[in-house]
Amino acid sequence: MFALLPSTTTLILFFKNLKRWVNWYMIVTIISAVLAIYCLLLLVFGLLHLAIREPLNLHWLHKVFLFWGLFTVTTLTTAFCIKWKEEWQTVRISFQATAPFLQLGAVVALTLISWLVFKSYHTAQKAACKAFIMMTFLAVSTAVFLSPLAICSPCITNNLPPKPSLVGHRGAPMLAPENTMMSFRKSVECGVVAFETDVQLSKDMKPFLMHDYDKNFLLRTTDVKKKFPGRDGGTHTNFTLQELQTLNAGEWFLRTDPFKSVSLLSEEEKREAENQTVPSLSELLDMAKQYNVSLIFDLKNENTSTGFHNSDSYYTIDAIKQSGISPDKIWWLPKEYRHNVRNISPGYKQVYNVVSELKEDGGSFLNMKYNMSTREIIELRKENVSVNLWVVNERWLFSLLWCSGASSVTTNACHIFKNMSKPDWHLEPNKYMGIWISADVISLLLMFGLFLWQRRRNCVSRQNGEERCIPLLNL
Repeated sequence: MFALLPSTTTLILFFKNLKRWVNWYMIVTIISAVLAIYCLLLLVFGLLHLAIREPLNLHWLHKVFLFWGLFTVTTLTTAFCIKWKEEWQTVRISFQATAPFLQLGAVVALTLISWLVFKSYHTAQKAACKAFIMMTFLAVSTAVFLSPLAICSPCITNNLPPKPSLVGHRGAPMLAPENTMMSFRKSVECGVVAFETDVQLSKDMKPFLMHDYDKNFLLRTTDVKKKFPGRDGGTHTNFTLQELQTLNAGEWFLRTDPFKSVSLLSEEEKREAENQTVPSLSELLDMAKQYNVSLIFDLKNENTSTGFHNSDSYYTIDAIKQSGISPDKIWWLPKEYRHNVRNISPGYKQVYNVVSELKEDGGSFLNMKYNMSTREIIELRKENVSVNLWVVNERWLFSLLWCSGASSVTTNACHIFKNMSKPDWHLEPNKYMGIWISADVISLLLMFGLFLWQRRRNCVSRQNGEERCIPLLNL
């Protein structure tokens, strides 16, 4: 289910449509938890009734809840399939992180349910029924016991790669308002190697930092409605840099608490967050230069129809040159005028987000979404290509990408990852094989015991009947 939870980008899309901040992550989590617990309890209740040979007479209300649960899950799954097809890649990746444990859980579940299977086998009257029950159970058991042969997880390895470096996604947005100087300073405290941000040009052609763009671009993270009544629906070309820097860009963070992390801040930090403003690119470049941190950014409104000398790229390069930052600290991601930029500033590190373009240009730095194939990451690292994955906020995903050899990850959770000295789990192949074989052997022994126990119970129940039990050795 975690693979289907809304991302930060999804939450922003909801905000743009509803003009209201709603924590959809928490809503989906609560609904999913309630449905899962309800179905689990009903399953346990049904198994108990089966054990005491009582019919399961459900009240009509339970039937309504079951139908509603099934309808809700089906609807949400269909919606996610249509709207966020790319997120299903996450399911495959999550299996790489959890498959060894799912297999062990399946072994335990199979062992527990075997007593019901053996009971059905011994009470079945027809030989055909017995054969069907046993053959089905043997097929399932074989698949579960031998499934590790098909498990391919990068965390089952003898050689653990170095820990990925951290890139602050809009700074450290769990600890401060995104794309503010406080946020970037907090990410420095996490030891990030680069700042990730979003650059736009103001009315007077000055680069500033803001993620949202187009109409209403200031509505989510500033007090533009209060400061400039009637202008809140404007675009970046409607405001000068001086006007932008009069806006409050921090109060929304304390009010909405988007990551449920405000409680981690001290009172002094809360006061600082409340007084943040919209930064210029020059301010961030000065900080990057001061702390020897690299910078990677998107140009949110780049337009190739204006020509290079009137483009966002041109004015951004001018601001970078004026800052005096070392060119190798700039990770250039925008692709629209890449060749012009390379001619003017050959010292920039060219970053690509399409593998084919990287190979065509002979590049060596790739920036991709977190659900990139781990096998492809491993192959690219063998070719000395640096691979940065975005946006990684969960420990299990960071651990998997660590095992895969990712060079760096862009994250909102740098304060969590900075203290990790090793992945959440990592096993040498021989050790994993020992655990796998031991679990299978123990399960087989327990199943054999349960088979004999159920057979004995069945014999006792028939001792007054005409049928007699056949000794096990004669079977």
